[in-house]
Amino acid sequence: MRDETDDTTASTRRDYLRYGAVVGGGLLAGCVGSGDAESAGEATTTRAPTETTPEPTASATETETQNTSYSVSMAPMGAVEFDAVPERWVAYDGGYADMGVALGKGDGMTGIGSAGRYYTSVYDELPGVDVDRDILESNDLGNADMSKEVFYELDNDVHVMDPRMLVNWFDWSEEDVAEIATNVGPFFGNLIFRREDAWHDYRYYTLYEAFEKVAAVFDETERYRAFESLHDEFIASVQTRLPPADERPNVLLVYEGSDEPEEFSPYRLNDQGTSKKQWRDLGVSDALAGTGVEGLSTTDRGRIDYETMLEVDPDVIMLRAHERKSATEFRETVLRYMREHPVASELTAVENGRVYRGGYLFQGPIQNLFLTERGAQQLYPEVFGEVTSDERLFDRRRVADIVTGEF
Repeated sequence: MRDETDDTTASTRRDYLRYGAVVGGGLLAGCVGSGDAESAGEATTTRAPTETTPEPTASATETETQNTSYSVSMAPMGAVEFDAVPERWVAYDGGYADMGVALGKGDGMTGIGSAGRYYTSVYDELPGVDVDRDILESNDLGNADMSKEVFYELDNDVHVMDPRMLVNWFDWSEEDVAEIATNVGPFFGNLIFRREDAWHDYRYYTLYEAFEKVAAVFDETERYRAFESLHDEFIASVQTRLPPADERPNVLLVYEGSDEPEEFSPYRLNDQGTSKKQWRDLGVSDALAGTGVEGLSTTDRGRIDYETMLEVDPDVIMLRAHERKSATEFRETVLRYMREHPVASELTAVENGRVYRGGYLFQGPIQNLFLTERGAQQLYPEVFGEVTSDERLFDRRRVADIVTGEF
């Protein structure tokens, strides 16, 4: 539901932040096709020349006399121009929120689109890293139906979210997007957690491609590079220890929040969305391959039951929507119910106790490290240790040091 108020005549409140995507074809340049969007998405950060041109990583507040304007390009917005590094910001989903935290910008986050699906407990293991949950839960844009009013109230310098998502999910018009971009602050984001929505006909980005774009917006490229190096080393170290491909399990990834589940929303692991990144990195196959069952999307809300699952009979079942539970709590509720169910109990994964929490729908770079570690231990406990063990696959202190600037 969108707010119907119209304030298009209001004066611009962010004179130092300008929305640079209003070009001939309309506000959301690049949305007309993947080709144009790809060209826009490939553009790198561009900084305006000055009499004393600053280094690319120079702070936008070094001197008031320098022209520190710069632009960053990303589909579907195209080039978005900034005259200063944003300080106040809001993300729609936890993946982009986690990117901001990873870049050391957590203190500037004023709210989020869905606080309940932004899992921050991983920060408890990172010294010096935290977010103010009270602020996020008080300023939950989703609870306000993504109304334009709350965008005005929060008064952010940048909105880290895909404007096409607002149009297709929350009944915003392009005029609504233009109004907030002009009167408050620009939009910058691309819906990347899945790739199954027909309306998303422009370029997608991998997790780290999107992370790099957000780092450019916040002028934190060096911090991004430190994360990229840590991530690449971590993934390589895990993948060198994986069993041969023919010894890896197939996985059924589904969603259902009940402790006594009967039907499930299916996901497809062949979808290249960021919410499945850990499963691709861990080399598992999709149990639904060749079944004709499609993944959850805006237009496909199909459900499957235990009878359908029995036809597939996956090696492992990953169940989303239980991230507030510990591994032990999950086994004592959901898995116990499935073991006592007359049909579910016949599933191989249930018989073998290989039903696990399926990870976050939205994940950023910090969360992905933890979810990949957890997934490795769920899938290959004989190699990486049990998921309930104290074994650690990456250095928490190194992650914390990057976030806090000690790198």
